[in-house]
Amino acid sequence: MRIAEIYPSLQGEGLLTGTPSIFVRASGCNLRCWFCDTPYTSWQPEGEDWSVEEIVAEVERARRGRLPSCQEQALHGRLETCPTHAVITGGEPMLFAELIPLCEQFSAAGWHITIETAGTLYLPVHCDLLSISPKLAGSTPPPERGGRWTERHERSRHQPEVIRRLIGQYDYQLKFVIDQPADLGEVRAWLADFPGVRRERVLLMPQGTELGSLNRIARWLEPHCREHGFTFCPRKHIEWFGAVRGT
Repeated sequence: MRIAEIYPSLQGEGLLTGTPSIFVRASGCNLRCWFCDTPYTSWQPEGEDWSVEEIVAEVERARRGRLPSCQEQALHGRLETCPTHAVITGGEPMLFAELIPLCEQFSAAGWHITIETAGTLYLPVHCDLLSISPKLAGSTPPPERGGRWTERHERSRHQPEVIRRLIGQYDYQLKFVIDQPADLGEVRAWLADFPGVRRERVLLMPQGTELGSLNRIARWLEPHCREHGFTFCPRKHIEWFGAVRGT
């Protein structure tokens, strides 16, 4: 499994925001969102191939390791010495069949497992929370940026049968990245095809990696969430650490 980084931090997004966690970031993605905030796992994938046993051992080391100074200063001791939540993210971790035995080993060791995925691929993994981030039409890169990826991304970004299988099998949250007010109508149209989805499990998150732009979107997005019963999803790790790798 190609790994870009493994590190301890606090979960900054979603229903478990604030939870001390160890992050395992897979490198490689079947999509190319123009706003991807981890281009080192998509547009320019980095990392090395790790065995499942190597990943588990490194996660245990990270669990008991010392935080980077930027995190220590920002968290003021809020991160526990030994987190028990593992977050497997990317990139797209569902690309890797090794995810199946990796999750089995984490589960056997008593870890709570969150998998962060775009919801375009399926693997029969053990998972306590599946964080699905469906990609709206606005995520598609323009041809001058995306090249061959523009058509490939648009063709692959929405796989409704995969989504139905995932939300039917796992405890889930649906996390939509919102860049423009027009995205809100697309979210409602998307949800119309999935009438069983619980509104409180629908998270709307501002697009961006800078507090100013996030706050500008939040000014109209947060009231919309209250009005329609969605959950507003701030990017707290940006507030805590900035757009810093390994946080």
